[in-house]
Amino acid sequence: MYRYDQHDHQIIKERIAQFRDQVRRRLANELTEEEFLPLRLQNGLYFQRHAYMLRVAVPYGMLSSEQLRTFAFIARKYDRGYGHFTTRQNIQYNWINLEDAPDILEHLAKVEMHAIQTSGNCMRNITSDEFAGVAADEVIDPRAYAEILRQWTTFHPEFAYLPRKFKIAINGSKEDRAAIAVHDIGLTVVHNEAGEVGFKVMVGGGMGRTPILGSVIREFLPWQHVMTYLEAILRIYNQYGRRDNKYKARIKILVKAIGADVFAQQVEEEWAEIKDGPATLTEVELKRVASFFSSPDYAQLPSHDAEFEQHKEENKAFANWVKRNVKPHKVAGYTAVVLSLKKPGVPPGDATAEQMDFVADLADKYSFGELRVTHEQNLVLADVKQSELFAVWQETKAHGLATPNIGLLTDMICCPGGDFCALANAKSIPIALDITDRFNDLDYLHDIGDIELNMSGCINACGHHHVGNIGILGVDKDGSEWYQVSIGGAQGNQAAIGKIIGPSFSAGQMPEVIDRIIQVYIRERLENERFIDTTQRLGIAPFKDFVYGTPIKTTEHHGEDAGSVVSY
Repeated sequence: MYRYDQHDHQIIKERIAQFRDQVRRRLANELTEEEFLPLRLQNGLYFQRHAYMLRVAVPYGMLSSEQLRTFAFIARKYDRGYGHFTTRQNIQYNWINLEDAPDILEHLAKVEMHAIQTSGNCMRNITSDEFAGVAADEVIDPRAYAEILRQWTTFHPEFAYLPRKFKIAINGSKEDRAAIAVHDIGLTVVHNEAGEVGFKVMVGGGMGRTPILGSVIREFLPWQHVMTYLEAILRIYNQYGRRDNKYKARIKILVKAIGADVFAQQVEEEWAEIKDGPATLTEVELKRVASFFSSPDYAQLPSHDAEFEQHKEENKAFANWVKRNVKPHKVAGYTAVVLSLKKPGVPPGDATAEQMDFVADLADKYSFGELRVTHEQNLVLADVKQSELFAVWQETKAHGLATPNIGLLTDMICCPGGDFCALANAKSIPIALDITDRFNDLDYLHDIGDIELNMSGCINACGHHHVGNIGILGVDKDGSEWYQVSIGGAQGNQAAIGKIIGPSFSAGQMPEVIDRIIQVYIRERLENERFIDTTQRLGIAPFKDFVYGTPIKTTEHHGEDAGSVVSY
């Protein structure tokens, strides 16, 4: 993975010193909170319901074992012993003291990490496919381009104060696992008919108050021009994006207002002025950065390991884990292993300091010292020998990281919600735990099959509820917490925005609502038909009729205190 050069080290060092002085001035009341607000946001520091929250960037989701151990150290020393992995492939700490923030940034800098541009109206962390470089369906490894864009976007002076936050995702595989359709810019690395490498460019995707799927504005962009073309996009947005209303300030609103064709034409005209300028990417630079992502020293292994196959035959629990949590690898004899952060009774995406230390050791032992963060809020060991899977399963099971539910209903995406976030209208963690309690039969979950349940505590959609096969949105109704349900959303190659099935529900009704939706699916599905296929074939009507057909009994749900639901 990429290592900082002298420029990275210098700018991080200078930024920490600058922020340390800003914190000192705030604590001494030399800065008001209003003056301090934009300064702390530039360093990933939010003020939440109970304390400051620090969001740390994990560029394109890649971590070394050393970096993960630093995350564990920070969780243990400065937080309450855990961290929360997010849908942006980052990690958040929810209980930070302001005076500790500069020290935390110092610890991060020692392992070449930071919290810069994880908030504010700037270009945020570049995200990508968590299986980049190892995916069996990969066309081109996107990581070198992701790193080049990381360097280009960091402290870019022209785009430090955009109309609104800006998110870029890049995918290099046949299947889109980076959710590029719901990003401000989504890039797919492709070959044209001549075999040349370039990008298909989507613009104007996003969720929040106005969920929109991005529009393709260029089918093929030569790789040399990825930065100049993106610069043209951002210039048009910076010039014409609305600044009078933050709810209408995202680039998706601009693209929708003038039309994708007109926007594309404006970009082309702007690009013509800078196309061959200093930001043109050279082959020398691409090869330099790509060299940091060379393949590990893989052993020559058979495609199938006899002992592994025997373990699957003899151990149903292991076989179920392999089916859900083990993914194909482009190198024979290797696999990618997804470590579930969705154990029943635990807030989705949370990991304790002890678990992080354990996963770091696991990465050193089985996966060349590297791991990945997924935007589904799980962790990945990308390079595990098939012959070592049984040992990995046994070890991870002992640490609560082997729940065989990847892609199933309880592998839900969930933001921290009202337990922590000051923007949230409703709690999300207790609802996630209640639903997990209701569907705690793994055999039943495996029978239901692939289904994505995404939940957000407010319209900002940090839980990606719009693209969940089932989406749950926390809403405020006369000062109380209610939940709106949608179905039919999807990410990936067939991205779709879900449709709301009707009026919202109370917290105590939610497990029964989800149960009724699943009952309709089981009743109506065709042979081997996934939930998303059934909902898109039938529409919302049969689900709505059954959910609202008879009164829904309200049940007890998890307590009000956030601390009471953090159970490992």
